[in-house]
Amino acid sequence: MSKVIMGRMTHHYEGELVVFHIGMQINRWWRPDVWLPAFFAMPRMLRELSQDDGSGFLGYELLFGRGGPYVVQYWSSVDKLYAYASAPSQEHRPAWTAFNQAARKSPGTVGVWHETFLVERAESIYVSTREMGLPKATELVEVGRRQDRAKARFDEGRTVAEAERR
Repeated sequence: MSKVIMGRMTHHYEGELVVFHIGMQINRWWRPDVWLPAFFAMPRMLRELSQDDGSGFLGYELLFGRGGPYVVQYWSSVDKLYAYASAPSQEHRPAWTAFNQAARKSPGTVGVWHETFLVERAESIYVSTREMGLPKATELVEVGRRQDRAKARFDEGRTVAEAERR
């Protein structure tokens, strides 16, 4: 387990930021023959992405929700996310095809979902936590005196976003 980082930390990142949530909802736990292949496909994809510096993949957090596991992923570009999703030579396309075939044979056994967010600016705070979330995927920095409040950190993100548009 990673160590707890004491103090008040935030993240620093400049450039396009995409937050991608993807998960599965296991509706029939007693049918692992249908949902287990999809469950095991995600770690292979995350490993593949983590080893490819040019993929645009910045990092992830694996979580468990009400219906099953889900992953929050951080990407440097929407285009790179979609390029990975559609690349026939990488892990995602074969896994997606296999999932669709299994889901057609046993409708309603397992569901998948995703949400994609293009983030103009983001604010974060982590107090006495392990490295996680945006700082783990981007850059972990100590909260400075001028960043003591959430509004100040958010407004700083606005300044960066406005400067990039110019």
